[in-house]
Amino acid sequence: MTTPHILTVRPEPGESAWTFGGVPPVARIAPGTVLDLYTEDCFGGRVRSEKDLVSEVCEFPFLNPQTGPFHIEGAEPDDTVAVHFVSIEPARNWAASTTVPLFGALTSTHTTATLQPPLPETVWIRQLDRTRRTALFRAHESDIEIELPLNPRHGTVGVAPADLEVRSALVTDAHGGNMDTPEMRAGVTCYLGVNVEGALLSLGDGHARQGEGETCGVAVECAMNTVAIVDLLKGVTTPWPRLEPDTHIVSTGSARPLEDAFRISQLDLVRRLVRDYGFAELDAYQFATQAVESPLANVCDTNYTCVARIRKEWLRRRETYRGLHARLRETAEALRR
Repeated sequence: MTTPHILTVRPEPGESAWTFGGVPPVARIAPGTVLDLYTEDCFGGRVRSEKDLVSEVCEFPFLNPQTGPFHIEGAEPDDTVAVHFVSIEPARNWAASTTVPLFGALTSTHTTATLQPPLPETVWIRQLDRTRRTALFRAHESDIEIELPLNPRHGTVGVAPADLEVRSALVTDAHGGNMDTPEMRAGVTCYLGVNVEGALLSLGDGHARQGEGETCGVAVECAMNTVAIVDLLKGVTTPWPRLEPDTHIVSTGSARPLEDAFRISQLDLVRRLVRDYGFAELDAYQFATQAVESPLANVCDTNYTCVARIRKEWLRRRETYRGLHARLRETAEALRR
């Protein structure tokens, strides 16, 4: 096996991207390049204690800094970029979570406006034990302490949008972005449709762990050291971000209201069954209805994100996306050795 080129990027303060689109690339990379990246947390590392309120130490809209973008040589509209996560590991022994006034699923927001007052702004600092692989929850108003297992992933992965758009790194849509799905973890390949020359891939928003739905709007936010292999599939379209772990095929959809995000993810999954597994459309619709798993990714961001997935063991063995996930897994195993 040819040794892949490894590009190491450790952004200095002020070198992050805050949008998808509208930002010049930090590097040009060939397909097959391994990215060894540092990504800062969604607060830019500014929330370091329980006294560091987001409203006081962060400046909107400068939240969710991304490492990148990377221009992928040869990438053109209607191609697909594949990002295989070799490893995603917390870069520090602590992480932060907060409530943010007028943000989250169980409070008034700017778009769901009511007379009730905003929830108080509160910070929880989580101690991470990277050896034992745990994150410690410590309650503010009782002596409750609970260790939860680490489950690192990236909340935000995306490319430049189509139609000359520039989108905040807080937003998710067909280009990817702030999907906040627990599915985006090590061992998974993420497929993103290319909209502009070079694709302009960025990622960030590391989560030490997060429940499905990200109810309060904030995960266990932490800086990450991430290794990912980036590849390119020419002439393969991907209308919405798709993921492939070893066990499932996964589609996503992002929109408001939540029903539309659900519909997009389900429709994309049906179309995958038709294109890649030989189903007729109505057969795919019926099969997906009985076999799909539908975890929520987020119900708090500018757009909500839903996931639709089906177990591979229930499908015919087919080489989808030209067998790229399996090949990238082999490369990842070689890198770990």
